[in-house]
Amino acid sequence: MKKTKRKTYNIFQNCAFMIRRAWRDCKSVLVVALGIILCGVAANLLELFVVPAILEAVERGVSPGALAGMILWFTVGMALVRALRGYLDTNAMFDRIQVRSTLCLDLHMTFCRASFPHIEDPDYLKRTEEAEKCVTDNNGGGEYIWTTLTELLTNVICFIVYLLLLAQVGPWVAALCIALSAAGYFAGEHIRAWRYRHREEEAALMHKADYVVYRSRDMKLAKDIRIFGIGPWLTELYEKYSRLMQDFYVKAYRQDMWADLLDVVLALLRNGAAYGLLIAMALEGKLTAAAFVLYFTAVSGFTQWVTGIFSGLGELHQQSLDLSAMREFLEEPELFRFEDGKPLPVKEERLYTLELRDVSFRYPGADHDTLSHVNLTIHPGEKLALVGKNGAGKTTLIKLLCGLLQPTTGWLTVDGSAIGPYTKSVVSYLPDRMYFADWMKASDLFDLFRDFYSDFQYEKAIDMCRSLGVDPGDRLKSMSKGTKEKVQLVLVMARNARLYLLDEPIAGVDPAARDFILRTILTNYNEEGTVLISTHLISDVEKVLDEAIFLKEGKIMLHATVDDIREREGKSVDALFREIFRAMPMEGGGF
Repeated sequence: MKKTKRKTYNIFQNCAFMIRRAWRDCKSVLVVALGIILCGVAANLLELFVVPAILEAVERGVSPGALAGMILWFTVGMALVRALRGYLDTNAMFDRIQVRSTLCLDLHMTFCRASFPHIEDPDYLKRTEEAEKCVTDNNGGGEYIWTTLTELLTNVICFIVYLLLLAQVGPWVAALCIALSAAGYFAGEHIRAWRYRHREEEAALMHKADYVVYRSRDMKLAKDIRIFGIGPWLTELYEKYSRLMQDFYVKAYRQDMWADLLDVVLALLRNGAAYGLLIAMALEGKLTAAAFVLYFTAVSGFTQWVTGIFSGLGELHQQSLDLSAMREFLEEPELFRFEDGKPLPVKEERLYTLELRDVSFRYPGADHDTLSHVNLTIHPGEKLALVGKNGAGKTTLIKLLCGLLQPTTGWLTVDGSAIGPYTKSVVSYLPDRMYFADWMKASDLFDLFRDFYSDFQYEKAIDMCRSLGVDPGDRLKSMSKGTKEKVQLVLVMARNARLYLLDEPIAGVDPAARDFILRTILTNYNEEGTVLISTHLISDVEKVLDEAIFLKEGKIMLHATVDDIREREGKSVDALFREIFRAMPMEGGGF
């Protein structure tokens, strides 16, 4: 199975992706975002010009009524802009959640459609977790990116306005403000990142302290703590780790203090130089009082926009990484062929033969084949046992036969058709573990199978439940492990399939119930079909078998009828099995 190289995306591509999603799923997100940006810019410009405008009006000698009207207009304007901004901020969340929900739905649908090799791949599951971080909550990149973009664009627009204002005083003033603001931001971030660089040390200390607290509060250990008198020792440990944590935070706060001190020094240099120039120009009569206040305010607020831009770009970069992980997951190449092929028609008179030709299979990341060059033909109407020690490849072979896995090399066919999605119409598979939600009732599962499989016989399933002592109205979470396995067996045997693939059907039930389970299988399967049972409990199934397949280290070492084994070896299949695998006692199911 080849691994296709995944695409990588930059910030601009991810922003464009989110804009396209918003345009497709909820256009109001873009409208509201634009409104928030305009309101943010308008509010800052009104605050910047209100005092200079009033001073200029006073210098011109306008009447008190006109001055009061100007103040009123500014006040009303700022109130309306802030009210509109508050309204947009409050309602933006709902539209953004809608876009995030569609992304979340895409992720879940992608995972639900993933083939079996994917969902058993630890790397794929890890990528799933990374992708879900983007849409888990309101602070994930799938939603919070809109807040970051609106704040960043607001900062950029205000930065340009302030830059144009300061350029009128002198180009070097704007350059000095930009340089010192950038230097202060990056130097401060580097110093404040001390705690992040030592995050593993902090996590280790917190883990140790929390472990002591957790163990001290564990009621199961209370008796031992008192009997052995280890209470004072636990207290001493907790105090030790508390002191170490305190020392760590003192160091972190000291770093923050140095960062704050650097900000103050750079601010003094920046503002001192700019304010000195403005004062000199005002004293020389080059600036009016209104202009002086305007430029003075611009210098004070200029740093806010510079640091806001850098901070926004940092946040946007992190959110872009989260979005990239999500997009890479959504575009993960599928290992299984879902689209090609043709449906395999189910015909009553048709006989279905399983054939494996030089089949090998290796799990992703493994250094050797689980199955190696397997050749096997299973004819219709046979009852076979697939036997071998744990790790021999029994479960892997069954998963290949039912189409959950695809061979690394070789071919598997059902009546000449390649095994895949369309052969599932004739295959009934009993897995080695429960795969249904605990809240479901047995009857819910019967309804599900009736809708999914045309050959599922609902009434037969109900009758089998009665014979097995299972109440169809019970929920899975109220059932024992053995009862759950009986429900799974009912689901499989109630189908009128041609191939029954049963992985350890009697491993989880008590010895007294094994004969009953086997009888249930033999009396309910389609007699024209084939039954393949993977098991290590040979003595229980030998009496009903036609053939046995011995699997060892991924290779078929013996495939013969039960009668041939008895005649040639002079012993039962179970005895031969024990002789071959006696060095390895068998417990549980196969791999």
